[in-house]
Amino acid sequence: MWDNSPFSMPDGAKITGHQGDQYRVNVSMPFDADGFFGRQCPECSMVFRVNGDDYDALPDELRLWCVYCGHNADHSDFWTDQQRERAMEAARALGVQIVHQGFERIARRTRGTSRRGRVSISFRSSPRYPRPLPEIDEERLARTRTCAGCEVRYAVFGEHRFCPVCGRLPAAPVAFDALQAEMARLDALTSLPDEVRAVLREQGVFTRNWVDTIENVVGIVEALGAATFHERVTDAEDRVRGKGNIFQRLDDMADLFVSAGCPDLRIAVGESTWQRLTRTWAARHVFTHNDGVVDEKYLRRVPDSRTSVGQRLVLSDADCREALADTTALCRALVDISAQ
Repeated sequence: MWDNSPFSMPDGAKITGHQGDQYRVNVSMPFDADGFFGRQCPECSMVFRVNGDDYDALPDELRLWCVYCGHNADHSDFWTDQQRERAMEAARALGVQIVHQGFERIARRTRGTSRRGRVSISFRSSPRYPRPLPEIDEERLARTRTCAGCEVRYAVFGEHRFCPVCGRLPAAPVAFDALQAEMARLDALTSLPDEVRAVLREQGVFTRNWVDTIENVVGIVEALGAATFHERVTDAEDRVRGKGNIFQRLDDMADLFVSAGCPDLRIAVGESTWQRLTRTWAARHVFTHNDGVVDEKYLRRVPDSRTSVGQRLVLSDADCREALADTTALCRALVDISAQ
């Protein structure tokens, strides 16, 4: 702290030193009611929040990761717009006073020197009271997370793949977050007012949402299955070479794990759950590749189906919720394999 400063700074800003005409100013960035403060990615511009106490305990040379896009840079690059405006207001308060002081000096040097060829400057000063720094009023917390690696607490406002300190998250929390997001989307649609739901239903929004859910659960398992296999099996690359998108194919994926000495996923989740998963995966295939129209391949995979070739599958909210529950069980079985 620089004592005897000739400048008056607003609350939250302190001059901590100077060298020549260069001044060093510390500007506080207050935490919100939950003890978090904002960080904004300089690349994608999205905002996340970090627990203030956890952040203060981190090293000064810290580099941060954007939780959304994975941009990695010095932590000082992650100012939010409101934080930047707060700092600029402190800089303006100091700058005005430096200019004011400069005019006072000029006026003192030129006072009483009104001879020919010279200019007399008169300057009247008055006490200056800097404006208060703007408050930080950013979006409140929606979802908070604690990184299993560094234990830093942070909050996000969308789908994320990175810890702000550690970087890329393990596959398991990403998968379970995605499953929770799918369930939240189903809940959001069912909680809408009746008149809104009626309009959306007539426009096919509900049907499209259910199809998306069925397609997304397969992608979630594919990502987790691939990550688990490569982590658990030392010669994973050799075993999957030439097998295409094997982690999209339910039984082929299970056989792959068994061939590598891992537990059988079919036994881990139970026969009835596996049968329902098989039906979900078959439905995903016809929606992705045949606009939901049943073909011979679907009927071979789901022999107890009441549909015929050429019919279009019809999904429901209940189908999606069941698929999410079954997929969650499968993901837990994959995590168990990874933990062995």
